[in-house]
Amino acid sequence: MSSQFEIWHSWADEAILQATPPVTTQPERLHQAIHYVLFNGGKRIRPMLLYGTGALFETPAEILTAPAAAIEMIHAYSLVHDDLPAMDDDDLRRGHPTCHKAFDEASAILAGDALQTLAFQVLAQASVDSETRLQWIQLLAESSGSSGMVGGQMIDLEAEQHQLSAEALRTMHQKKTGALIRASILMGASPAQPDSTTRERLTQFSQAIGLAFQVQDDILDIEGSSQVMGKPQGSDQQQGKSTFVTLFGIEGAKRELRQLYQQALDALVPFGQRADPLLEIANFIIQRNH
Repeated sequence: MSSQFEIWHSWADEAILQATPPVTTQPERLHQAIHYVLFNGGKRIRPMLLYGTGALFETPAEILTAPAAAIEMIHAYSLVHDDLPAMDDDDLRRGHPTCHKAFDEASAILAGDALQTLAFQVLAQASVDSETRLQWIQLLAESSGSSGMVGGQMIDLEAEQHQLSAEALRTMHQKKTGALIRASILMGASPAQPDSTTRERLTQFSQAIGLAFQVQDDILDIEGSSQVMGKPQGSDQQQGKSTFVTLFGIEGAKRELRQLYQQALDALVPFGQRADPLLEIANFIIQRNH
């Protein structure tokens, strides 16, 4: 990725660090677990989408510090809980032992709980006008709750060992993965208060790229390297999960990926060159190997 994204990655890390209690805060074990999951090599895709959308409207990056930290905290909490034995029961995440393996199940559950509430504390304390702050809180709550990410996780668990239809599969991933990506983009736009047409364009982009992210994940589960991905190859297949590959086959999944990528490009056409950072992030999402 470009030097601009390296800068945004650095900004996201700094925003998260500044918003997170130090590891020496009592109880220390809890805060050690929180830091462990926040700083274990995440790609920071969601904060970068947020910064990229802000750049579209020339919003100063310092205004976006709070939502950049908050969106990654919600994402990290979801991964901690998703890895638990009662969920996907994964031992590795980003090449490191998952939180419940590095610490214990109770510590992992509480770390996830703390990250979820900390995200909203960060937004509530953000140095912006009250309307923007409320929009951020509402977007993050809707996207991460039962009508968004958590609802998608429940559908995913219920779908194990039987194949979902194409429509149901897309619905599940629009919630589980896409909802938080949509929130990242719309939260990045919020300070500029864009009109309804612009918001709809950004929503179309977010829906396409959110699904594309998941399709690429499903392809990597079959074709990717465990060493590069930092988790076992074929884990979704072993758990009997419905994926775009099990539904369409590997070539069909790649066709789906290309179609979604084109939809994402089409949504950004009216923005012209201002959308170049978002286009580059979209390219990274569909070409990544982990």
